[in-house]
Amino acid sequence: MSMNGAQATAEVFLTAFKSLKRPQREAVLERMLADAELSEDLADTLALEARRREPRHSFRQTLQDLKIEV
Repeated sequence: MSMNGAQATAEVFLTAFKSLKRPQREAVLERMLADAELSEDLADTLALEARRREPRHSFRQTLQDLKIEV
């Protein structure tokens, strides 16, 4: 399986992050969470991952479920 540029960059970053000692990893995470934009991105990603296995519904079905007429 070949990686695209984004995946390769992510792999390098993750490898470097994992090589840090625990206090250094915590410092990096604290700085990331302190950054409003990064913190929001992380929260969005976690929410998407948490819901990834939920059943999917069509847009029309969602409108019906919410009793919205089009």
